[in-house]
Amino acid sequence: MKFHILSVANKMPSWVETGFTEYAKRLPHEVIINSINIKPEKRSSGKNTEQILSSECDRIRIGLPAKCHTVVLDEHGKQWSTVQLAENIAKWMGEGRDIVFIIGGADGLHPKIKNTANEKLALSAMTLPHGLARVLLAEQLYRALSIIKQHPYHRG
Repeated sequence: MKFHILSVANKMPSWVETGFTEYAKRLPHEVIINSINIKPEKRSSGKNTEQILSSECDRIRIGLPAKCHTVVLDEHGKQWSTVQLAENIAKWMGEGRDIVFIIGGADGLHPKIKNTANEKLALSAMTLPHGLARVLLAEQLYRALSIIKQHPYHRG
């Protein structure tokens, strides 16, 4: 199984890569996690927000791996506990599809991306910076898989 984290973001600071890599290497050997950066639209291009989101939407669609279960991260999405995330991941694993998590750019995500996703998930009701969201998501994926594998990391 593969997890893909697709982020509309430029190169992340070293602490983000360090944190992400730490949780990625802890995953069970049968699970691979990929981090894919989608180039954000330049804010100095003179485009309005709709045009920026549309351009980023096109880039996201090109970068989406085929036939994945798509989860959009959005502050208005469902707020699951880690156990609920684990239950859903176990269900999705049973369907045999890879899972892609999409983190939007500075202006969020175009409605076309949100409306075609299989799920909308909130890591928090608060707005999080991209780097922190990426590390937090990687940790939660590791924790959810620990629950599924009955590993003692999660003591919830």
